[in-house]
Amino acid sequence: MLIRKLFKFENAHIVRGCTSQRCRASLHGHSYKIEILFESNYLDNGQMVYDFGLMKQHMKELIDSFDHAVTLWDGDDSEYLDDMKKHSDRWVQLPVSPSAEQFSRVIFLMLDALLKLTSTVNGEREVKLHSVIVHETDTGYAQGFEEDAYSEIMGKIALDEIVFSDGVKAEWQDPQLFEKIKSKTTFINPKTV
Repeated sequence: MLIRKLFKFENAHIVRGCTSQRCRASLHGHSYKIEILFESNYLDNGQMVYDFGLMKQHMKELIDSFDHAVTLWDGDDSEYLDDMKKHSDRWVQLPVSPSAEQFSRVIFLMLDALLKLTSTVNGEREVKLHSVIVHETDTGYAQGFEEDAYSEIMGKIALDEIVFSDGVKAEWQDPQLFEKIKSKTTFINPKTV
């Protein structure tokens, strides 16, 4: 069975190297819709695959990190990167260009790592991240699956190469959230949400 949770954020970026002049040469923004799909052949004690309320915690915080932020590619011009960081409190730096395709891969990697580190308490079994759909516009989206997220052909993405600004981390309930994910700290779902 598949379940789906929708998240939204506003974000600005430049996608260097793309065909469209506007997209590759001008900072611009989108109203993103992010669909997270989970799958399992089992239901928990509440007869659900995974309680939607559980997604409002760390998963929502990670996705919300991109809201009202500028997303930067670490391969961009260093002067541009420095200026954006200087003038933006909220930024995220990625080891890949921030296209919808790469957003789906990055978000998949972060949420997959978090899910694998989460101990459940309500009988959830074999819950797996199925895919991440990133709607960049009302008419266009990219859907990333596990094989895309971990693809050598598309280029490896290491969690250590994803950097959140102090302004982003300060808004997390736990400012060490991403560091704990990278260090493989176990998270425990609460008994009540």
